[in-house]
Amino acid sequence: MNIHEKYMSRCIQLAKKGLGSTYPNPLVGCVIVHKNKIIGEGWHEKAGEAHAEVRAIASVKNHELLKESQIYVSLEPCSHYGKTPPCANLIIDKKIPEIIIGAVDPFAEVSGNGIKKLFEAGRKVRVGVLEKECLDLNKRFNTFHQKKRPYIILKWAETPDSFVAPKTQDGIFWISNPYSKQMVHKWRSEEVAIIVGTNTALKDNPQLNTRSWSGKSPIRIVIDKNLKLTEDLHLFDASVQTYIFHHLELNAKDKKNLNYIGIDFSKNVLNQLMEKLYQLKIQSVIIEGGSQTLQSFIDQNLWDEARVFTGQNKLNNGIKAPKFDFTPILTEKISTDIFKTYRND
Repeated sequence: MNIHEKYMSRCIQLAKKGLGSTYPNPLVGCVIVHKNKIIGEGWHEKAGEAHAEVRAIASVKNHELLKESQIYVSLEPCSHYGKTPPCANLIIDKKIPEIIIGAVDPFAEVSGNGIKKLFEAGRKVRVGVLEKECLDLNKRFNTFHQKKRPYIILKWAETPDSFVAPKTQDGIFWISNPYSKQMVHKWRSEEVAIIVGTNTALKDNPQLNTRSWSGKSPIRIVIDKNLKLTEDLHLFDASVQTYIFHHLELNAKDKKNLNYIGIDFSKNVLNQLMEKLYQLKIQSVIIEGGSQTLQSFIDQNLWDEARVFTGQNKLNNGIKAPKFDFTPILTEKISTDIFKTYRND
């Protein structure tokens, strides 16, 4: 790892602190270096608040040193006026002579313009340091702007004999252990929305919140073609914004934190769903079930990441896990569970 990669790695580390709170903005980390010593750091903490570069510059005690410093930022500095002024302008105003950038911003209003502005101001600019890692950091933001749909994470737990639930059950049957469950709640706090199908909503009566973690709960999305779900379910408790997707010929009245959206179930449902979620500016979703809903995303190759737990107890009979023939990029053990991560690159 060279010196530029060392400081960019720190930018990435800082940026991750904002995961789950910067939406709809990307994750960004920034480090300011003077004579091989870090003199300032910052990251984008929350949408509408100061960007990473602003926080890093503000953290520098002696601003005279900025004229002799390098500024490292994981994503191209913004060049447009949004809720905050352009960071590229601030860098120029502070007379920082050298800027090292991880990746170009795919957002149309920024893409390349921030770099151009810095070049035109006579600054030395280097682009593409740890580019792959910086792009992966903003996989949600990038997918949303480039593919015009949310970043899609599939998640389920299965038994060693490949079942996700018994055929019939009283209450919820837990396959994974409490540590895995807590991890799932942490994930929910990091994504914008969570999706389940009708059967999962009926059988499990899920809350789909972050009660086992301190972060915010995701927007709840339910695919309920024939409006079979009753309002005594947790999904209708108005505690979290919830969207119900149903057949467009049916009518339902919106209520507080509950919106009904009609789509044509005689056509490709998932394509319509993705189009609607893009319009709602939802950048990422976790698909939590059931098996049929998960399988539909797999069959259409409409997924970016999959997270699969395997518990230790067999069922011998029940609802089969999705058919999923891919090679994991990571296998871990979480107490008694085996956890595998997949990427659809």
